[in-house]
Amino acid sequence: MTDSLEFKDRMLSLGLARVSEAAAFASARLIGRGDEKAADQAAVNAMREQLNLLDIRGVVVIGEGERDEAPMLYIGEEVGTGEGPAVDIALDPLEGTTLTAKDMPNALTVIAMAPRGSLLHAPDVYMDKLAIGPGYPKDVISLEMSPAERVFELARAGGVTPGDITCCVLERPRHDDLIAEIRSTGASIRLITDGDVAGVIHCAESEITGIDMYMGLGGAPEGVLAASALKCMGGQMWGRLSFRNDDERGRAYKAGITDLNRIYSRDEMVRADVIFAATGVTNGSIVEGVKREPNFIQTETILMRSKTGSVRRMLWRSPIARNGHSSH
Repeated sequence: MTDSLEFKDRMLSLGLARVSEAAAFASARLIGRGDEKAADQAAVNAMREQLNLLDIRGVVVIGEGERDEAPMLYIGEEVGTGEGPAVDIALDPLEGTTLTAKDMPNALTVIAMAPRGSLLHAPDVYMDKLAIGPGYPKDVISLEMSPAERVFELARAGGVTPGDITCCVLERPRHDDLIAEIRSTGASIRLITDGDVAGVIHCAESEITGIDMYMGLGGAPEGVLAASALKCMGGQMWGRLSFRNDDERGRAYKAGITDLNRIYSRDEMVRADVIFAATGVTNGSIVEGVKREPNFIQTETILMRSKTGSVRRMLWRSPIARNGHSSH
């Protein structure tokens, strides 16, 4: 069998949604329990089990970490039945472990799939990220601009004032200067506590979320997942790896990255058609969280394909068996 088998994104997309749903259902039992590790492990176990039912020859390129620190869904792990197309998989079984443990909004299960060799193998380091939604000229802003310049240029391109621009930023001490500079332009800021994949996705639905731009330092693996979503929804994104020490630079070299200062565009992080699924664990601005009724459980999933630009919102409702499991 060769790697030339066609990547049938339409056929694979529903299977990917089931993977995301299963992880959300598993981690939902631990919402508000205060145990981040247990919630994450439940999502990992369920996601891996469902992935291994798909007819793919999958390799995890964005995962839970290196093999020696992640027993399952580690970078390089092979998943699937071993038959079907060769694919790259990027995943975050539970984006927002703290959000889940504390029963706070916007915890998601997230996964993306693309043909083998098309997703950036981003090491587990920081990435300086910048994203906007669709409808703007190409490269209207850039990472080489100051934060204030980005606000002014985006406002000019949109025919509005800087005071009409809203930026999404992770609330972290490292962003204090960034936040101050953005506010100096008159723009407003939506601060989020966790979950910058959701933060980037917000830009693509600015008419709903009110967010025009995302910027700031966050995890590089999450940057690839966010770029996958934006490739489906439209919008522009740029990322540049940021290193704190030689150990992190070594991770980049190990991942095959030699130009440590390179700025990656969305289509350089995701070089081919991609499918993306995210299921709500706790209620959020993108999808609703898991809902339990006496005999049923319900999840909401956003399922996207870049090939067609389709964005589906899917409700899955399933009876709960006496053992507490669904009939998924």
